[in-house]
Amino acid sequence: MKACLYTCLVTAAQAVCAETGVLDLLRRVETRYNGARTMQAGFEQSLAGQGRITRTERGELHLQRPGKMRWDYSSPAGKLLLVDGKHVYYYNPATRKAEWTPVRESGDLRVPLAFLIGRVDFQRDFKEFRSRREGDFTHVVAMPKSEKAPYREVEFTVTAQAEIRRVRVTGQDGSVMGFRFDAEKLNPRMAEEVFQFALPPGAVLVEGQER
Repeated sequence: MKACLYTCLVTAAQAVCAETGVLDLLRRVETRYNGARTMQAGFEQSLAGQGRITRTERGELHLQRPGKMRWDYSSPAGKLLLVDGKHVYYYNPATRKAEWTPVRESGDLRVPLAFLIGRVDFQRDFKEFRSRREGDFTHVVAMPKSEKAPYREVEFTVTAQAEIRRVRVTGQDGSVMGFRFDAEKLNPRMAEEVFQFALPPGAVLVEGQER
């Protein structure tokens, strides 16, 4: 009985220490990104359904506080997702069609990443955290507080310097969108035009749900 009680107490203490450690790391992540007005990074994006990766795309990401983002794709070339703070615009060069939708109605799994340049507060947005160490990285799985969130969990891969290198977003439908970031720059100068949508020549603008 004593041995069992001791084991339970040690396990509980280890759990508390682990939770304290991940919360300390997340506070450092908050400090890093909340101190930035703009951010730029290269990205690789993968989309998986039913456990299989269906496509991988690449490009450059620009973020500006509050809540503005621009995903410029080099592969496939010309593809664009832009969030101007109020609306989400998606342009597909293959169809020459641009679609827009209000941010609050968007189900696109890229949109939640706008929190990186909003006001990062993990305990405000998420209700539960699990973590594991893997070499120099810490993987943190977070569950959203809101039942209306378009995703059911988000996994962050964080460096010892509190830099987010990977994000894995699992949608309510089970689809998984993964991101790898590199060449991160905090507070680069950005023109306001970067976050203003311009309809490409020959394209049509329609109201709809971006992909």
